[in-house]
Amino acid sequence: MLRGDVGLELGQRVARALRAALDVDITAEEALIRPSNRDGADYQCNVAMSLAKKVGRNPREVAQLIVEHLDAADAVETPEIAGPGFINLKLRREWLQTQTARLLTDERLGVPTVAEPRRIAIDYSSPNVAKEMHVGHLRSTIIGDAFCRLLTFAGHEVIPHNHLGDWGTPFGMLIEHLTDEGHGADHEISDLNAFYQQARQKFDNDPTFADRARRRVVLLQGGDEQTLALWNELVAESQRHFNQIYELLGIGLSADDNYGESFYNPYLADTITELQQKGLVEVSDGALCVFPPGFTNREGDRLPLIVRKSDGGYGYATTDFATVRYWVRERKVDDLIYVVGTPQAQHFQMIFAIAKQAGWLDDAHTAVHTGFGTILGSDGKTIRTRAGGTIKLIELLTEAIENSYKVMPETSEVEGAEKDALARTIGLGAVKYADLSNDREKDYVFTWEKMLATTGDTSVYIQYANARILSIGRKVGREPPADAPLVLVEQAERDLALKLLQLPTAIQAAIDELAPHKLTTYLFETATAFSTFYNHCPVATAETQELQDSRLHLLTLTSRVLTLGLSLLGIGAPERL
Repeated sequence: MLRGDVGLELGQRVARALRAALDVDITAEEALIRPSNRDGADYQCNVAMSLAKKVGRNPREVAQLIVEHLDAADAVETPEIAGPGFINLKLRREWLQTQTARLLTDERLGVPTVAEPRRIAIDYSSPNVAKEMHVGHLRSTIIGDAFCRLLTFAGHEVIPHNHLGDWGTPFGMLIEHLTDEGHGADHEISDLNAFYQQARQKFDNDPTFADRARRRVVLLQGGDEQTLALWNELVAESQRHFNQIYELLGIGLSADDNYGESFYNPYLADTITELQQKGLVEVSDGALCVFPPGFTNREGDRLPLIVRKSDGGYGYATTDFATVRYWVRERKVDDLIYVVGTPQAQHFQMIFAIAKQAGWLDDAHTAVHTGFGTILGSDGKTIRTRAGGTIKLIELLTEAIENSYKVMPETSEVEGAEKDALARTIGLGAVKYADLSNDREKDYVFTWEKMLATTGDTSVYIQYANARILSIGRKVGREPPADAPLVLVEQAERDLALKLLQLPTAIQAAIDELAPHKLTTYLFETATAFSTFYNHCPVATAETQELQDSRLHLLTLTSRVLTLGLSLLGIGAPERL
């Protein structure tokens, strides 16, 4: 969906032309106005091809009628028809200058807020209690945070929630191990993974301990106060580890956003009862199951989701049904977004299918699974330590910060605590950008050399561009008058201004497709356009003060665009490097 002054304005004018020429009503978005750099065009209108069959005319004939009735002489040069019916549009310099100048007084840089905000719950990160976060949690955490930032900026009400793995059989052994170790409320577990492994080893090798652990599960599920107190201690200790990651990454999740499996436990029985009342539950081998329509195995047998096991226990599907039901019914959300790895795609498809049958999801309440691929090492396999183990996320992030010192210029004036803060901004930004700049549905290879490169599509390149912009302003040593006009003389100035006006379209594409890489691509293109401008359009030594003022305005807008775009991805934009 198009947003922003230029795309929306051109779309509205094409819509009016079609109404006048063919009595056809379309919206500005349906005019299919897209940025273009072909045949000297700034934008291209593709609606003639999509409408030709509907109106019973040749696409070029439809395009010709649009051009003949297009009232846009103030905004575009004479439109040209290309190929089977594309309409090429080149903006008039005066109109482009006016549109760009408007951004100077617009806090949102041309990006509107939505007319009808929605209430959206986003499930992301989802670590397990009593286990440290590992590299496998990176993508969900970063992508989910970007969704929250983008949708909040657009004007929606966003409710993040962290679906913790904090319930079930393993907690019996963990609580028993906690009591054996004599841990109190003020004790800190330095290595959660080692603690878990110790408990597992005792459970597997000590029958007496295993019996105690099983009894402890019964006490936990029965609400025994002492057991719940120990369980809460484990959760709190785990949260301390999670907070270390979230604070380092600048992720907004806190303990208040935790909605673990334990939270939904009281809702499970009622959820099953409702499914039964709606005739969706069948008994299969002693278990209660639902069979989403259209899902079968290779032999053609229906695929089940178990909502209650034959021994009376509940599975993941039950919790997921209760989750949908809770957020739609109790919290009144309009949309649910699940940021979970692609391997869970079929599971969520089945959950959503039953949720629709149950009436929890409908035309007004939607749910979407935004899957993502795997982070690979240089060998093309899932990234691991040299010993073949899982990489702790804190260790990966620490390494990113350490490596970032290497890309700081030797001439940098930044020292001490400021340099350390800069290293965090560069290193962690590089990790985030490397993840978000890839199509989230695909795997990507993790390499320090690529993600910390000062050239190419990296956050470091964009951060350097922004720092260079600000250094030019400091060198000039003055602010241009607010009412100084924009004068786009050189092609590089024109190209940069045009790119700045495309920010709303890039942000909307990232939101509509839940694809952050649409925004990273735009930011890289903008930084590249600035680089060309920098090489061809001197600012400090501009021929006239009017030209210098205009270029200073362009620099200000470019820095604001880059800074805003990076912030919507959770990445900082240092003023100095």
